[in-house]
Amino acid sequence: MPRDPRGAAESWFREMERIKARYRKLVFFTWFLTLDLIMFGAFVRLTDSGLGCPDWPGCYGSVTPLGAQGDIHQASQAMPFGPVTMSKAWIEMIHRYVGTILGMLIIGIVYMAWRYRRELGRSPALAITTLVAVCVQGAFGAWTVTHKLMPAVVTSHLVFGLSVLALMTWLSARERPHLAIGAAAARWKPWVAVGFGLLLVQVTLGGWVSTNYAALACMDFPMCHGQWVPDMDFHGGYSVIRGLGELPSGEMISQPALTAIHWVHRNFAFVVFLYLGTLAWRLRAEPGLRGPATLMLALLVAQLFTGLTTIFFQWPLLIAVLHNGGAAGLTLAAVVLMVRLSTAGRAPAGGYGPNSVRV
Repeated sequence: MPRDPRGAAESWFREMERIKARYRKLVFFTWFLTLDLIMFGAFVRLTDSGLGCPDWPGCYGSVTPLGAQGDIHQASQAMPFGPVTMSKAWIEMIHRYVGTILGMLIIGIVYMAWRYRRELGRSPALAITTLVAVCVQGAFGAWTVTHKLMPAVVTSHLVFGLSVLALMTWLSARERPHLAIGAAAARWKPWVAVGFGLLLVQVTLGGWVSTNYAALACMDFPMCHGQWVPDMDFHGGYSVIRGLGELPSGEMISQPALTAIHWVHRNFAFVVFLYLGTLAWRLRAEPGLRGPATLMLALLVAQLFTGLTTIFFQWPLLIAVLHNGGAAGLTLAAVVLMVRLSTAGRAPAGGYGPNSVRV
């Protein structure tokens, strides 16, 4: 009996749709786990759990803190308020476990992106770049421990974590349909790129504040120590190669150095707030950009609130974690805007509604 070409075509189409659906689900789940891991990483740092297991990749040579209870007990007895306790060891190891799962999921994304590149209609280059980034991020995670929370290493760990989030957001944003973007909106591309650059600088400055424990260096607002320009040591504060709590000379870091770190982050925040706020307000006029632009506006207000609350309430843990989460949220909003603007003027694609496109 001759084969029905129409039935074969329908079967092929259904199989392609199943492959695409599985790929999208994997990408969306991995993106969600990446965001969660960044939030949990902030919790690790803010609870001083980064050295909860002072070796890597295990905990005193064990797979879990359960196998290292004796070592952890001795360390906590020697330093009751030190970085090693059973709870901090579990916080640190859970972060590592989730990071390992994330790496395996990204390997799965790369496999699917390569294996089904024709069916998906995309180059696997972005997925491969994401895998390279998460490997670099893992290396910085190890160096964070082996270099005893050296500020430059910990800050790089944070920045690379947000880079992985940006790449995962790019991957997921390509899979989500949205309203078509008018060709005239393409003029905003360089403006959003500049905004993303400013945001990256501010996130790095914020990471430097956190890793140097300078969040409470200025306890008043809008002035700092009762002055608009207080006594500051920029050389000491922004010397990159030095240990935690130290100056390059080996001396304990000074209050003027911590003040410089805090003051720069605080004041650059106003530049970012005004630029991104104005840009997001303008972008709301484009229906296809309204969602991420509105999210950006909301997160800017939330960041201002959590930043001030951190000062006035002396760095409460929940607020500090939310402040880190807001930085991650702004990163993903900026990436979504850039991805969607890359489709400006593109004709709507079929299968996603009369006025939608898929990147």
